[in-house]
Amino acid sequence: MEEGGDKPKATPKPKANKKAAEAGKAKKGGDGDGGTPAPKRQKAAEPKAAKTAAADDEPAQPQEAFSMKGQLVRDLAVMMYGFGDDVAPLPETLDLVEDIVLDYAGTLMRKAMDSAAQRGKLRKPQQPGAGTAVGAEDVLFLVRKDPKKYARAKELLIMDEEIRKARQVVEDEEFAREQSPYLLQHAHNPVEWYPWGEEAFEKARREDKPIFLSVGYSTCHWCHVMERESFESEEVAALMNELFVNVKVDREERPDVDKVYMTYVQATQGGGGWPMSCFLTPSLEPFFGGTYFPPSDGFGRPGFKTVLRRIAQVWQEKKEDIRSSSKSSMAKLAEVLAPEPSAEALTAQEQGRAIDLCASQLSSRFDAKLGGFGGAPKFPRPAEINLLLHQHARLAAAGQADAAAKVLEMATFTLQRMAAGGMRDQLGGGFHRYSVDEHWHVPHFEIMLYDNPQLVSTYLAAFQITGDPQYATVARGVLDYLMRDMTHPEGGLFAAEDADSLDPASGKKKEGWFYVWTQQEIQDVLGPDDAAIFSRHYYVKPAGNTDLSPRSDPHDEFGGLNVLIQRQTLAETAKAAGKSEADTAALLASCREKLFNVRAKRPRPHRDEKIVSAWQGMSISAFATAARVLPHEQPPAAREFPVEGRDPKQYLQAALKIAAFVRQHLYDAPTRQLRRAYTDGPSSVPGFADDYAYMISGLLDLYSTTGDIAHLQWALELQGTMQELFWDPAAGAYYNNKEGDASILLRMKEDYDGAEPAASSIALANLWRLAGLTSGEEAEQWREKAALCAAAFGDRLAEAAIALPQMACGLYLLTLGYPRQVVISGKRGAADTESLVEAAFRPFAPDKLVIQLDHSDAALMDFWRATNPAAVAVAEGKPGGGATAYVCQDFTCKAPTSDPAKVAQLLAEPRGSGAKPMPTSLPGQEPAS
Repeated sequence: MEEGGDKPKATPKPKANKKAAEAGKAKKGGDGDGGTPAPKRQKAAEPKAAKTAAADDEPAQPQEAFSMKGQLVRDLAVMMYGFGDDVAPLPETLDLVEDIVLDYAGTLMRKAMDSAAQRGKLRKPQQPGAGTAVGAEDVLFLVRKDPKKYARAKELLIMDEEIRKARQVVEDEEFAREQSPYLLQHAHNPVEWYPWGEEAFEKARREDKPIFLSVGYSTCHWCHVMERESFESEEVAALMNELFVNVKVDREERPDVDKVYMTYVQATQGGGGWPMSCFLTPSLEPFFGGTYFPPSDGFGRPGFKTVLRRIAQVWQEKKEDIRSSSKSSMAKLAEVLAPEPSAEALTAQEQGRAIDLCASQLSSRFDAKLGGFGGAPKFPRPAEINLLLHQHARLAAAGQADAAAKVLEMATFTLQRMAAGGMRDQLGGGFHRYSVDEHWHVPHFEIMLYDNPQLVSTYLAAFQITGDPQYATVARGVLDYLMRDMTHPEGGLFAAEDADSLDPASGKKKEGWFYVWTQQEIQDVLGPDDAAIFSRHYYVKPAGNTDLSPRSDPHDEFGGLNVLIQRQTLAETAKAAGKSEADTAALLASCREKLFNVRAKRPRPHRDEKIVSAWQGMSISAFATAARVLPHEQPPAAREFPVEGRDPKQYLQAALKIAAFVRQHLYDAPTRQLRRAYTDGPSSVPGFADDYAYMISGLLDLYSTTGDIAHLQWALELQGTMQELFWDPAAGAYYNNKEGDASILLRMKEDYDGAEPAASSIALANLWRLAGLTSGEEAEQWREKAALCAAAFGDRLAEAAIALPQMACGLYLLTLGYPRQVVISGKRGAADTESLVEAAFRPFAPDKLVIQLDHSDAALMDFWRATNPAAVAVAEGKPGGGATAYVCQDFTCKAPTSDPAKVAQLLAEPRGSGAKPMPTSLPGQEPAS
């Protein structure tokens, strides 16, 4: 007895094509227990000359089969239809009959003879009953007592099976032509995967089968686990292929699909994650969902095989009820998510209250001992820190120095603890996805691009406010990591690095194996003296160091291994070593580089080389801003690995290359539209609202740092397209996806600033900045849209502002009214002009806009006279003789200056707003009244 019921009685099996089986065997190797990546599927070889011979015991050689085409087709059709009205043929078998009639001797059959037996065993024959799907193998069971018919059916079965396998090879090759690295990882599974699209939907409708939707991404640890346990299992795959139409989706390429079904899973299960597993009707309504399923039953939880059988059984018995209830559930979900008609714009007081509430809610969750907000697992959520830095500016401007200092302490302490923890790769410089424990120590080891440039921007802001070089050093380390390990030859940045890597000793992939060390390995590389100092600083222990929390290593995966974490300060390490801090810092940097070089010889984690438009925009912002902020390091940064000590101009060049990559590969100039992603070429998936929002933000930052109006012009183009495709004219703000895709059942607006803040949150600041760069009706249009964007989330901001910290940063800008314009008149690229531009980036002044005017550039001046004549008027007719800056606020300009220090001083002056801030209470304090 098996889990799913009685095992069907075995029946005679036909002999496999010996030659094809051998070929299949040869092709199948390569992804065994050793964890070696499966070879890329090669296109089936074209057949050699017709004289190729088959084994003597084969029922029919290919050439004989071709000549028997007409008779075989007739016999197959008769046999398929000749056993009573209660037996329904498999639709794909009917398709095969048609294929045989049309082109039996074509490529399909030749590929079959070259790849038979490659895709696994034939499905077990079952005695058909009323309404049972039947193929040629089922005919064997029906004619088993008639020797003549049985022999004939065996011939048909072999041919039917070979053609079925050939069709699967073709389907697999089509699946393997997908751009997504995640989909390509699964191209070799015995599961018959389809990409999200009409081919899969039509098959589900035609066969009246439910769809199994599996959503993940290529560097997802638990996605790998479920693949190894279930999707690579012939047994599980047979169930999936027989009972469902199986669809695989990369959440990073299709966030619209992911959002719809993750919303359903979260609503019905109380939580979600990846891999996401969802069962849909043929019309795409979900009726059951979850995340990771183990392969077998255990610990009171059904295994995936049990889930598959039960879902299929319920579908067969109650499919009409399921159709009805799933439609009803989605209708209710759509009703709940439907945006309310937009109210009037929020008042400055309402905007201020939302900022205060967000800061207060964050402070109530602040971990004063270890940093961060809430307990384990701890995620680096830059938007939360950004809000605190903006609130600090509000409080300081209002004269509330003590409250401002407390808010700043929450932000900087968290940044320090994150940077010291194992969640930051202490050797490579980048940040892992999150910490599984409360100490920021043991990470989930995947590295996602979207985390890192956002963190750079936040650490740079902390450096601007505090002047403390430690924050600039962390930002440099991340940027250098991205340039060293994550950059496409043409400039775009790759999506992620995997959590898992190969342990050569076991031959298996394990989470974090690339990053962890035994104490002996460190001693072997560094020698005993340096190793002792390094081990003291990074908490390296003979028995391993994952002992700070029960959460750090609950399954004892890292026994004897160390995840590097700074548990003491540089001063403490130097004192214990009897060295100066400078000498100790140099020694630790040398140790890091030596270990990094040894680590580089280990098998690296898989790198997802997808290039996502939205994440390129984030990266442009980080690199461009760094190019102007980092020249203010005093003393200038030296090489202190993983910091390379680069000239900040190199970061500007990186930003320019990223923008050029997107322009060339992910932007269609005639339609002014973005593509979502690029791998070996641009994907067919169009860009989403977040792709536009982040690219516009990046281009605005790139304009501010370079003065090149081409970046601003492109930003204006993209904003126009974003309005056309995603703006909700009735309720304000932006939908995630454009209208017109019937396969997306819910058109939604993101209202949560998580790892990737919502498109509307980023767009709010973009609109406010564009209003300050333009003039007249255009400026008023952008200003109005910014206000409506915020108003669309008024209820959310009034009740749970902590969900939207990045939008609260945008509200801060709205409370100020208008930006501070820094108009710099001078020769672009000249030393005096460059000094004034860099000075504008010395203080933390998120409300500033830099406009560069070069009177020797006619095209540039014509653009500004048309776009913002008031900015041109500020500098026209003024004395020449060098670069001059005009800092203007609320329609009034300060006295012009050529002194960079004066520019920085003017921008550092506190700026009040129309909404007085409330002091933010810390845990244990009474909230401010």
